[in-house]
Amino acid sequence: MKKRFFSFLLTLAAGIFLTSCANASGDSGSTVLTVMGKKTDMEKSYMTEIFSRYEESTGNKLKIIAYEDAEFETKAAEKFAAGDAPDIFIHFHNADLNRFHADGHFYYLNGESWIDELTDSARAYCEDKDGNILGLPFWESSVSGCYYNKTLLDSLGMKAPATQAEFDMLCQVLSDLGYTPVCWPANGCSWMFQFGLDPIFADDPELLERLNANEITYSEIPAVTDMVQWIADAAEKGWFGPDYLDYGWSDISTLLGSGEAVMTFIWDTWFYTDFEQGNRYSIEDFALMPVFMNTVEGGTYEGGNLNMMMVNQDSGQLQAALDFLAFCAAPENYNAAFDGISTVSCFKGQTTNIQSAMVTDAAASIAARERVSTAASKIVGYSADDVMSAFDSLFRGKTDVPGCVRLMDEYRIEDAAKQGAEGFRASLR
Repeated sequence: MKKRFFSFLLTLAAGIFLTSCANASGDSGSTVLTVMGKKTDMEKSYMTEIFSRYEESTGNKLKIIAYEDAEFETKAAEKFAAGDAPDIFIHFHNADLNRFHADGHFYYLNGESWIDELTDSARAYCEDKDGNILGLPFWESSVSGCYYNKTLLDSLGMKAPATQAEFDMLCQVLSDLGYTPVCWPANGCSWMFQFGLDPIFADDPELLERLNANEITYSEIPAVTDMVQWIADAAEKGWFGPDYLDYGWSDISTLLGSGEAVMTFIWDTWFYTDFEQGNRYSIEDFALMPVFMNTVEGGTYEGGNLNMMMVNQDSGQLQAALDFLAFCAAPENYNAAFDGISTVSCFKGQTTNIQSAMVTDAAASIAARERVSTAASKIVGYSADDVMSAFDSLFRGKTDVPGCVRLMDEYRIEDAAKQGAEGFRASLR
């Protein structure tokens, strides 16, 4: 009797132990992988599609850890510093990635079977300085520029400008007529500034090298002050509208779709993933021209940036995380996710994506004026959120144009020093 009872206890204990193990991994013993990224990135249609497709196909689970865009870099860095890094980390290969010390946290993916599936440009984007593959580029490759309501301009007898002076004149006329010339979502959106900075450094590699060696600062580069002055003047003249400090990501679609705002500085894929249909104006009403921010006379376009799926090398579920990337890199899966999405292909077998008519119609202009993404990806210590903070102080009257440029320098140098960049210290020289 005692033996039976003892055997019963062992069986019961084993059952409890197995149940506990199953719950730690997920229901019915499934694997649970943690995936960390920006909230707006995680909500993209192709991301939600690949996430749900993976769960349905494998029975495994994904725990999405999404932070608001404005706090993402800080919150994610705190998690890494506390030893609470996710299994999979989604991030652009830009200057902010230096916060996470890629060579110490992420698994090099050089030997993965899907490497040959990448296009040459997508593979190059994901390589570090030593040629190691840091992540799987699962994202849209867009063309950033000034997207404008051509239907509205046509109705007013106006045309797209070709110079900075013409652009300024267009903004003033539209403002006088009661329109918001440029939708500038100052509440939490930070990508716009890099479009103005790109030509300064993409067109002068030596200047970029001097900036990154801490031999020169933004304050000593007239074109940077020219850009900041233009943005300050545009805001003061009402070209961003009366409530631009309250506008955020979710307001862009409404402002453009209603016709209240005529232009915005963004990328083509946004129209296929975030532009809400059913408003007065639809995708077909928009066209593309260069961004004008007073740093290059003929305007500029920015080439694509890619989010990468990177694997935590210390993950307790390393193989499962690598298997997830392999799932995403399978043609049947990425083609399902990017079906109907406007993007340049990142995979050689990508067939369901489309090319925006806005981009193809502006092909000649893009070929003449496009710059590779430079500010966000190549300036040491660059942080879009830091630049946004400096401009927020300017917009709210807490500093002037020289003070804004100085803040941009202070934040950049401080970040570069924290990253251990050679030649930097935490305060200005």
